[in-house]
Amino acid sequence: MPAASQSRILRALRHRNYRLFFGGQTVSLVGTWITRIATAWLVYRLTHSAFLLGLVGFAGQIPTTFLAPIAGVFVDRWNRHHVLLVTQVLSLLQSAALAVLTFTGVITVWEIVALQTFQGVINAFDTPARQAFVVTMIEDRADLGNAIALNSTMVNASRIVGPSVGGLLIAAVGEGWCFAVDAVSYLAVIASLLAMRLPAVAPRALGTRVREELMSGFRYVRDVRQIRTILVLLAVVSMAGMPYSVLMPAVASTVLHGGAHTYGFLMTAAGAGALAGALYLAGRVSVNGLERLMWRATIAFGLGLIAFAFSRSIPLSLVILLFIGAGFMIQLASANTIIQTVVDEMFRGRVMAFYAMAFLGTAPIGSILAGIIAEHIGTPFTIAIGGLACAVAGVAFARWTPALLEQGTVTADAPAEVRTEP
Repeated sequence: MPAASQSRILRALRHRNYRLFFGGQTVSLVGTWITRIATAWLVYRLTHSAFLLGLVGFAGQIPTTFLAPIAGVFVDRWNRHHVLLVTQVLSLLQSAALAVLTFTGVITVWEIVALQTFQGVINAFDTPARQAFVVTMIEDRADLGNAIALNSTMVNASRIVGPSVGGLLIAAVGEGWCFAVDAVSYLAVIASLLAMRLPAVAPRALGTRVREELMSGFRYVRDVRQIRTILVLLAVVSMAGMPYSVLMPAVASTVLHGGAHTYGFLMTAAGAGALAGALYLAGRVSVNGLERLMWRATIAFGLGLIAFAFSRSIPLSLVILLFIGAGFMIQLASANTIIQTVVDEMFRGRVMAFYAMAFLGTAPIGSILAGIIAEHIGTPFTIAIGGLACAVAGVAFARWTPALLEQGTVTADAPAEVRTEP
């Protein structure tokens, strides 16, 4: 890669605090992906039920649906650095509990559901705090879009390594060691947070009640058409399209007739595609044109899911998953970048909480519905229906894009002139 291109892609790493965060999170996220694949495989090994796979996914994400907006109010009030320290320690304890229960041989699917719910509560606070904290680590706002793209790169690089390592660990020593490795990996991000040098943050005056701040955040999201439209698209894609990853163990086992290694390879292929999409975004010097890129990526994601649903070949499925991963990541990271660029700083925590609710909070509804539908019509048709819904949503967003562009062009150096509707 030419030095100039490499410098452009990695430019956010010149900020010390972000560089620390990037390193610590990279280690921790590998552990997180190891635990994700181990949890899904453990549930399927214990139950052989697509419905219970959906239920576990539902339990891990449904707290975000209800708690994220309220959590966003507190993220705007509290020190976000301290919030992240607390959430990482609690996540470490959750993974350690999974490891202990698995090692002792007493774990059941209901204990997994309970611990996933606990992690969901943690994530309801962690996700908006993490998204809003990016601005604190980046002194030059021109590098904000690059930092968000690098975050996506980091997530998906770990998504390649994590499932591969997880599949090998499951086959070699069992799921318990996957959970133990994840627990240890949280120490890296905790250390990186403690090593940061951050400016003093003045506490916010608490002149209003939580309910009032919650409603003002809701009105802001409702009235800013750019943000509202993007969040609706993200919610549809997350609810209809993302359950394919929850159903992946069933695809690997019953559709492609493989085992834990096959599951790991499938998840790795999706991660590789997502990594490629994130690197493409990181190399962009401006966020101009991201609205158009979003609807194209959404349609590609939906069509990819339809093709994946009807594939019966492992090599073909791996190739299709590259496009699925790239399409979803470009859509997701573009949405994040546009929102972070145009949002008023006073509402950042609450808006990113609504972002978390649209991305993570709708997924459990999709997971449980997908599990129920898959029990009746099969996993492939369930994934195909979700892909069709995503493609239709992408076409609809393409029709909205000209109206969004009329509200002002978003650039990397200056936020758009955001209009609110009466």
